[in-house]
Amino acid sequence: MPLHAVTAIGRDRPGIVAALTRELLALDANLADSRMAIMRGHFAVMLIAEVPDASREGLASALERVKLDLDLEHIGSSPISDDAPERPEPTHVLSVYGADHPGIVSAVTEALAANDVNVTGLETRLVGPEADPIYAMLLELELGGLDAGELATALDAVASEQGLELSLSELDSEAL
Repeated sequence: MPLHAVTAIGRDRPGIVAALTRELLALDANLADSRMAIMRGHFAVMLIAEVPDASREGLASALERVKLDLDLEHIGSSPISDDAPERPEPTHVLSVYGADHPGIVSAVTEALAANDVNVTGLETRLVGPEADPIYAMLLELELGGLDAGELATALDAVASEQGLELSLSELDSEAL
């Protein structure tokens, strides 16, 4: 069955997931993967759904109904290839803390990319007092063939440059 990526963003309120999944069910679509989050009062969802060919025509109008009914800021879908590689399995977790300033995510992810490390999950959040917030970032990583010690050395330079505390540890697969 063809796959579609569906995304929606809007001010958080009860019923967004119910309305979205009700419309997809009415199209005989099947949810495969999904990720949802609330960030600063805005709900964001991205999901992959199997949508029967016969229902593809109705998908856009069904999503538009959800957008209008719930006053969402964005909702859309795109067909995606079903021959994408399997989801990479994270092997390590990197936690990052430091005084908030522009460039933290860029500096850390540039160092990861330079070492061919795949980011499989990323979550950021400001914590602490509003006047002096701490930037917290948690990343799940797939190191591939890279030695964790080599990556830790590469990240030490970023930590020093950006004034960050970084901690790299092996992912406990039992914790998932």
